[in-house]
Amino acid sequence: MEEQWTILKVLQWTVEYFRDKGFDQPRADTEVLLAHLLGLERVQLYLNYDKPLSSEELTRFRGLVRRRAAYEPAQYITGKQEFWSLDFEVTPAVLIPRPETEMLVEKALEIAGDKPSFVLDLGTGSGAIAVALAHERSGIRVIAADKSWPAIEIARKNALRNGVADRICFIAMDLFEAIGGRHSFDLIVSNPPYVSDAELLDLAPEIANYEPRSALRGGGKQGLALIRKILQGFDAPLKPGGSLLIEIGLGQAAILEEGISPDLAESFEFIRDYSGVKRVLHVRGKGV
Repeated sequence: MEEQWTILKVLQWTVEYFRDKGFDQPRADTEVLLAHLLGLERVQLYLNYDKPLSSEELTRFRGLVRRRAAYEPAQYITGKQEFWSLDFEVTPAVLIPRPETEMLVEKALEIAGDKPSFVLDLGTGSGAIAVALAHERSGIRVIAADKSWPAIEIARKNALRNGVADRICFIAMDLFEAIGGRHSFDLIVSNPPYVSDAELLDLAPEIANYEPRSALRGGGKQGLALIRKILQGFDAPLKPGGSLLIEIGLGQAAILEEGISPDLAESFEFIRDYSGVKRVLHVRGKGV
């Protein structure tokens, strides 16, 4: 008699397999892949734990497991990632949105309040920040920019997917090149590449082999090259009294503090994430 593989048995076997391979989140990876295959929410797996999988479902699931075992991120396998409790399409054309970036969204919403705000999102990638801001506040309008056309297409899909496409304009540009010197924006936000050249050589295989290199590269020796370019150019497009928010990496706040120009020193602050890391740089623009 052919062995019967129930949802519970498949879960248990795959969790152990991923654990033996040293994955950080073997249970989450297993649940995400199996729920995706069966068209269920993760909690529903345990409500249907005694349901047997068909031979076709088992064959397809083994294919997903092989892809994950080769270190392909589960998000690229399923084609989606949750961010700010919203569902985003992700492909190898964009970086996978990380939970720590929600701190930048949280601070941006705090600054915007309930008043109408015009926001520039530099390096929008999947559109996670722009879409989250527009979804949370009906008075927010966003220009979402990225130098990658494939990323712009994914971001546009995510705006449609989450019902905010009418309040986000997507443009292909590198930093401020198409903005000009007009004081247009109440808020500028960015999660730029901040991986240093040395860190690029030592990335986890999930990142090094699958996430877009062009979206990781550009930080330079300290990981701060693009951040410094943004700090040099943000004042012209920002309205008087507006704010700039940039996500930064571990340890980069101390380097930035050492090199702050005197005219910016009083306008700098760093916001810590829930792990205590100085994760977001907030620069207040010059007043009227």
